Amino acid sequence: MTTTSNATRDAYLTAADSAAALLADPAVAVAWDKPSALAEFGVGGLAGHLAYQVLSVASTLGNPLDDGELVPLLGHYARGAWLDADIDDDVMVGIRNSGYRIAAEGPQALARTVADEVAALREVFGDVAPDRVVALGRVPWSLTFDDFLMTRTMELAVHSDDLAVSVGLDTPALPPEVTGPVLDLLAALAVKRHGPVALMRAYSRAERAPKTIAAF
Repeated sequence: MTTTSNATRDAYLTAADSAAALLADPAVAVAWDKPSALAEFGVGGLAGHLAYQVLSVASTLGNPLDDGELVPLLGHYARGAWLDADIDDDVMVGIRNSGYRIAAEGPQALARTVADEVAALREVFGDVAPDRVVALGRVPWSLTFDDFLMTRTMELAVHSDDLAVSVGLDTPALPPEVTGPVLDLLAALAVKRHGPVALMRAYSRAERAPKTIAAF
C-alpha cells in the first residue's frame, strides 16, 4: 500500500478534480433537495460531505502539532469510532450535519469553492515536506500528511460514487493511479473486519462467498 509522496498527492488531486467536476454537474443542482443513496442524507448534504474531503485539507495542514501519537494508516481506522457507529449515533449525526453546513451556500457556489480550493492545493502541496506529520484535530492522534491524503482520496472515490448514483449519473471514471491505492486500502480494511478467508472466497468462490465483505 506504500506509494511515493508525489504519487499519493497526485492521486489525491486527480480524485479531487473529478469530485469538483461532479459537484458542478447540473444534475446535482436539480436533485439538491432530494434524498440521496445514503440513508438519512439528502443530496445537498452528501455533496457537502464530498466537498469536505477537499475543504478540510488546508485546515488540517494548519492544525498545530500536539503530543498525539503518530499512528499508521490502518491504525487510524482501527481507532475510529465512526466505523462501527449506527446511523443515529452522535458521530454519524455530526457528519451529516457538517455536510449540510458546508452545502448551505448552494450547489453552484459549493462547486466553485471546491474547484478554487483544488487549484490552491496544487500550489500548497509543493511546499509540504515529504515527512510532514499533521494533527487531525478531531481525534487525539496524528498521521503523516500522505496517509491523511490517502484517507481523503478513498473518501472522494467512495462518495463520488454515492453522489453520482444519487443524481442518476455514471460514476466518474478514475485512473488506476487512484483506484489502485483506494482498493488496496479498502481490501485491507475488509480483511481486518471479515478475515482473509472471507475475501478469498468472495474473489474466487461464488458458491462459498459471504454475504458481504464491505470494509465499513
